[in-house]
Amino acid sequence: MPKLKTSRGARKRFKVTGTGKIVRAKAYRRHILSTKRRKRKRRLRHDTTVTGSDKKAIRRLLPYGF
Repeated sequence: MPKLKTSRGARKRFKVTGTGKIVRAKAYRRHILSTKRRKRKRRLRHDTTVTGSDKKAIRRLLPYGF
C-alpha cells in the first residue's frame, strides 16, 4: 500500500490530542466582531472537539495523526 498524503488544509485546521480526540477552533470569530457581544466572543475563543460522523472523514485526511 502506498504512503498516504496528509491533507495540508486539514493539517492546519485540526489537531489530534494525546487521547486521540480531534480538536478544532470555533467558527464566527473572524470579522464583524463589533456586533457580537463580549460574552459570545469570549466563548468562541476556546477550541472544541469534533463530534459525530465528521470524525471519520477528518481521520482520513489526517492519516498520521498530526
